[in-house]
Amino acid sequence: MGFFERYLTLWVAACIVLGTALGHWLPAPFAALGGMEVAKVNLPIAILIWLMIVPMLLRIDLGAMRQVGRHWKGMGVTLFINWAVKPFSMALLAWLFLRHVFVAHLPAGQVDSYVAGLILLAAAPCTAMVFVWSNLCQGEPNFTLSQVAINDTIMVVAFAPLVALLLGVSAITVPWATLVLSVGLYIVVPVVGAALLRRMILAQGGDVALAGYLRRLGPVSLGALLITLTLLFGFQGKQILDQPLVIAMLAVPILVQVYFTSGLAYLLNRWLGVEHCVAGPSALIGASNFFELAVAAAVSLFGLHSGAALATVVGVLVEVPVMLSVVRIVNRSKGWYERDFAPIPHASKEN
Repeated sequence: MGFFERYLTLWVAACIVLGTALGHWLPAPFAALGGMEVAKVNLPIAILIWLMIVPMLLRIDLGAMRQVGRHWKGMGVTLFINWAVKPFSMALLAWLFLRHVFVAHLPAGQVDSYVAGLILLAAAPCTAMVFVWSNLCQGEPNFTLSQVAINDTIMVVAFAPLVALLLGVSAITVPWATLVLSVGLYIVVPVVGAALLRRMILAQGGDVALAGYLRRLGPVSLGALLITLTLLFGFQGKQILDQPLVIAMLAVPILVQVYFTSGLAYLLNRWLGVEHCVAGPSALIGASNFFELAVAAAVSLFGLHSGAALATVVGVLVEVPVMLSVVRIVNRSKGWYERDFAPIPHASKEN
């Protein structure tokens, strides 16, 4: 492990504290950076995400994508978690924690809005950051890309009806500009760019040159992750310090949801005899969220200063540190996952 990887937990904690402090003490620069957005997509964050996911994308051989069908069990688990479990379990958790456990400590007029924000968050499966989490747990890159593509396709047709069902409203305004721009910026552009760069590197120096590039880009990717974390907490530094109790209470159902859905996906993959390099990203994809879409939808439906918008922002703040903890669990449990591993008779192990 490199220097960054060895002390990643320490760096993450430092970035959370630093970002919150800087956002509170220097609100103007962070407000300026936060305002650099198109259709609710923050451009500085988009650039940092490119730097994070390029090393993952460089590992993808697009010519081998035809082989991803052999990972159909892992794909099935992720789709089941994302669309049949996650939105409904979040609705249940929001009802339990916000309407019962914490109700006496929350602003009475905002409880419904907080619940709506959490549902919006859970109904939008993650897109870009999945590549980061998969890379950190040595996930199968072709599986990760194909799974993201399938999720994005389903999201186009399923997001609005699913949210409408869970919120009990007749119509949902999907922020199409945010959805299309995010997919373009986070998937199309970096995938095409990485494919061209990979071809150029292989043509010039073969696999040895590619390995050298990946080794050098490793610290850049993790550095971009830490800067992203600092910015995210800096953007919300004032809110964090102004209403820490509300933010902490909103974080509880999100945390429970992440560990529940990732754990369920991980165990289902093991039960079905799926390789660890597929089970890891499958569990991570099922647990993380497309927070840009959730924030944009919350602002569009309920307003910029609504409880729903705040709830989705808490999802943004929780996303990086909690997903890094899930990555750590997946990595440390690899020995257990593969030990005494005997798939049930009707599910042969994928090779």
